[in-house]
Amino acid sequence: MALNILTKLLRRRCLRKLLSEGSQFSSELTSVNLLKTACIPYSTVNHEHILRQYRIKTLFNYQYYSTKPAHQNEIDYYRNEHNITVIGEDIPSPYMEIEQSGFPDYIKSFLKEQGFSKPTVIQSQGWPIAMSGQNFVGIAQTGTGKTLAYLLPAVVHIKEKKAKKGLGPIVLVLAPTRELARQIEEVAKDFEKSLNIRSVCVYGGASRSVQAEKLRKGVDILIATPGRLNDFIVSKTISLSRSTYVVLDEADRMLDMGFEPQIRQALEGVPLERQILMFSATWPKEVRHLAKDYLGEFVQVNVGSTELSANHNIKQHVHICDAEDKMNLFKSLIHEISGDGFGKMLIFSNTKKFVDTLALTLRRNGWPADGIHGDKTQLQRDKIINKFKSGGTNILVATDVAARGLDVDGVTHVINYDFPNTSEDYIHRIGRTGRQENKGVSHTILTDDDARQAKSLIDVLKEANQQVPQELEDLARSYDITKEKERQSKWNPRQNNYNKYSTNNYNKYNSNNYNKYNTNKKYNRFKNFKSSRYDDY
Repeated sequence: MALNILTKLLRRRCLRKLLSEGSQFSSELTSVNLLKTACIPYSTVNHEHILRQYRIKTLFNYQYYSTKPAHQNEIDYYRNEHNITVIGEDIPSPYMEIEQSGFPDYIKSFLKEQGFSKPTVIQSQGWPIAMSGQNFVGIAQTGTGKTLAYLLPAVVHIKEKKAKKGLGPIVLVLAPTRELARQIEEVAKDFEKSLNIRSVCVYGGASRSVQAEKLRKGVDILIATPGRLNDFIVSKTISLSRSTYVVLDEADRMLDMGFEPQIRQALEGVPLERQILMFSATWPKEVRHLAKDYLGEFVQVNVGSTELSANHNIKQHVHICDAEDKMNLFKSLIHEISGDGFGKMLIFSNTKKFVDTLALTLRRNGWPADGIHGDKTQLQRDKIINKFKSGGTNILVATDVAARGLDVDGVTHVINYDFPNTSEDYIHRIGRTGRQENKGVSHTILTDDDARQAKSLIDVLKEANQQVPQELEDLARSYDITKEKERQSKWNPRQNNYNKYSTNNYNKYNSNNYNKYNTNKKYNRFKNFKSSRYDDY
């Protein structure tokens, strides 16, 4: 009788799953004790939290490889040398060498075939954490190898995990833009032939039916933009019931683009026994809230500072000019760079229309340039980017669609013809050069219209140990003075009006208007109130 009641209680709030997974408990007393600790207080949130923690511990621990710990002195020296900050509990040692890592042999063989000799900083500390099954947040600048930092553990997860049968993906990777999604797909395709892992990339702007057909054939790694993934979820083309390894790449950018509802809907569809990895170049409060809501306990790895920081391998130049002199300054920069020699050049503008105008102007002056922006079809964008990668054209003009995810070898110079809306976008733009420990150069043009961004740009330059032009400091100072004047005029309007009427005009208004209305008792009926009151007595 008692066991029947216990069974009915455990069926509520998904605790039936907890009982089925807890079959290794042999005694009935253990089940009763489990019920006492798990069911009080009785709420959905507490049950889901207990279920998540329990299943993560029982399901994930056995399927990953352990790493031979290094001496603590070596670990501390390595982290201090590379400015690594680690926050969390049970943090494994970094993989300083591939041969000494905890990867299985087929991963080590794959890395040797790819000519991979040594991990980057985010990879060295991110790999062992991801392999341990813990939720993970990685904060690192662009061009540091974050893609491989989460794809290699994903491959191990697919190979070692006994996933549920079905057509849904085991690994889900969300990216903010088409270009970044395609870039991740190129890296994931390397595993397809050698390790027999199928990857599919879905994004807006391409044929939905073709992508749906690929999904129906089965997929191990799904790379998607939030909008197109949400479309497939709503239409029930795909299910995320098998997605136990989830990656949010460039999470800050996805939230800036307004994809938070789509991200949350996708995370609601994955199992509770999932592992979530979140990568971001910055750590704003929106990203913190998302991590708190869905990651629970996690390990955070910061490479460098969590504040705005640019790649220190990039030499940053800032030029201040009037708006009407902007094009002349740009032409002089192009001639100066060509005189010194360059490999590939990336030029950013804020508007789609001016991207086409600038690309046409460059071609008319003998410069081989192409332009991409959101109004071009995906086929056109892919063709232009492939042409830029292969060296068919050395100059690419783009909006912020190329600010993230565009990993092209040989980009030596970046020019910001227009300053972006935020300093975060500035960091990602110039991050297209100086990748993989290479050197790069950036040029940024500012006018008086960009004065509000001057202060944050100064902070970025100082953090990267770059020279701050005096003109930029003057621009920031003039903006602060202007804002202070606006603030004073906003909060002191009465004082200004009082000063206006405190001159001789006040006496004029006081004498004429007062006497005018004083003759009419309708407007001044309380003037002699006190005297008339006492006269009655």
